[in-house]
Amino acid sequence: MIFNLRCFGVRKKPLGDFAEFSTEKNLRLFSYNELRSATNNFCLSNKIGRGGFGSVYKGVLKNGTLMAIKVLSAQSKQGVNEFLTEIDVITNVSHPNLVRLIGCCVQDTNRILVYEYVENKSLDHALLGLNSEKYKLNWDIRSAICIGIAKGLAYLHEGDGPQIVHRDIKASNILLDKNFLPKIGDFGLAKLFPDNVSHIVTQVAGTTGYLAPEYAMHGQLTKKADIYSFGVLILEIVSGKSSSKPYWFENDKLLLEWTWELYEEGNLSELIDPVLGDYPQEEVLRYIKVALFCTQAAAGRRPSMPQVLQMLCKPVILNEKELTKPGLIQELKSNASTSPVSIPGFTSSPLSFTEMFPR
Repeated sequence: MIFNLRCFGVRKKPLGDFAEFSTEKNLRLFSYNELRSATNNFCLSNKIGRGGFGSVYKGVLKNGTLMAIKVLSAQSKQGVNEFLTEIDVITNVSHPNLVRLIGCCVQDTNRILVYEYVENKSLDHALLGLNSEKYKLNWDIRSAICIGIAKGLAYLHEGDGPQIVHRDIKASNILLDKNFLPKIGDFGLAKLFPDNVSHIVTQVAGTTGYLAPEYAMHGQLTKKADIYSFGVLILEIVSGKSSSKPYWFENDKLLLEWTWELYEEGNLSELIDPVLGDYPQEEVLRYIKVALFCTQAAAGRRPSMPQVLQMLCKPVILNEKELTKPGLIQELKSNASTSPVSIPGFTSSPLSFTEMFPR
């Protein structure tokens, strides 16, 4: 069943009703002066990140509580929509692998979200940044990060509440606490799915390099779009390389394209981050193959998040005869300029992702 996004969506509360709304959602309302004081007037030295619609600052309340304070740009109408969406979505979910929203500020033109503070910043800072500390990320930690993100996504997709598609799973939206426990953050682009809807058609939003082809090209959104993004993220975690920087690889190939070539050559070990040192080779190679299942060109050929969790957590033998070339958006765009192209979509054919029970 297909549904147009205009027919349903996140409820947009009038900004004037936020006192009642915050009580209903068990959110604390902060004053602008309180948050300005906590961040030392939003001092640049307290800035810990920047998103599409604003900046994030480290803040300390008078009682010593640390917080992450996300300030949306006052000039961005889209930012206000993101603000409303993020509050409505994240206050309905609670999971150890999802960042916790503490409160917000709606005062004059200010739109500010207040989150729990996580000590190790974002995954891209730890793994991909110029001053990254990926030498701290041994395989046990990287494996736990992959599994934690998968658990958070499985909760969003299959939990007791409404089904939620995040739409922007990427390294910069994964926060790491003091024990490197991953927490999915930034729900500004998230969409709610009614139970009887298979997919929706919506305006494309997200980050280049992580977008599923059917979504990027046709705006067809399902939970499988998050699974594609997660597959790309696994490759970044295993390789220590960015999906959006082709200069890392031979012939300007993107990470996913290069991974598939290495798979066809039987040389996946070349992808593994040399910083890892000792690691369980069979397990790491299985993670890479799971990533390739997650990034299949046809959405229906990708596993669900519970299936992904099983493949990551248990030493199963993967059914590689079902594995086909992943969806590469730049390849589709190139073909579209010269001839008609069929965009990979949905299939009802049952797939077996594993060949046997765990060994």
